[in-house]
Amino acid sequence: MKLHKESKGTITVATIALIVIGALAIYFLEMWSLLIILPLLVIYSLVFWFFRVPERDILDHKENVIAPVDGKVVMIKEVEEDEFIKGKAIQVSIFMSPLNVHICRYPVSGKVIYKKYHPGKYLVAWHEKSSTENERTTVAVESLTNHKVVFRQIAGYVARRIVFYCNEGDQAKAGHEFGFIKFGSRMDVFLPLDTEIVCKIGDITKGGMDVIAKMKE
Repeated sequence: MKLHKESKGTITVATIALIVIGALAIYFLEMWSLLIILPLLVIYSLVFWFFRVPERDILDHKENVIAPVDGKVVMIKEVEEDEFIKGKAIQVSIFMSPLNVHICRYPVSGKVIYKKYHPGKYLVAWHEKSSTENERTTVAVESLTNHKVVFRQIAGYVARRIVFYCNEGDQAKAGHEFGFIKFGSRMDVFLPLDTEIVCKIGDITKGGMDVIAKMKE
């Protein structure tokens, strides 16, 4: 199983913790140490599972808006996007549980024209206010259909580390990685009002592959 580069520090700490706690459990508890070691091994395995990098066949897209993450669609709503669009947009929000793949991908192809990191709170990721009050990043891409599409990584109650690798001027390719969020979070995509939304609340998405909307040329 291929692991994401963001896993190095977490896995190192988890390995040291497993060895130290396991050794202490064996020393003090002897045969009863299995009551501690077995649950630790399950947690240790979940850490590896969280940082997995699945093989995916990413296609080229122009009008299609691709799911930026694995997760569940929790919101489709007309909103005011005040940071970059400064007007009305359709917000599609996808919630990621700790068991989902947490690679963040470009939802559209085009050119990166804006990026910004915002420190903030750690409300639960499905809370509506988390989009504007939590720690988050905002990226905007001018799409191949000449639309401005904004998307936002949002930290949740557990997630305390957001990374994004893109810079202004970069070429964005729908479905390809631009960042990562650790341990449960959410991603919002803000689309033009005339966009055709083809997903619905409750849908389970596969990042980089599932089409969630289609933009007009």
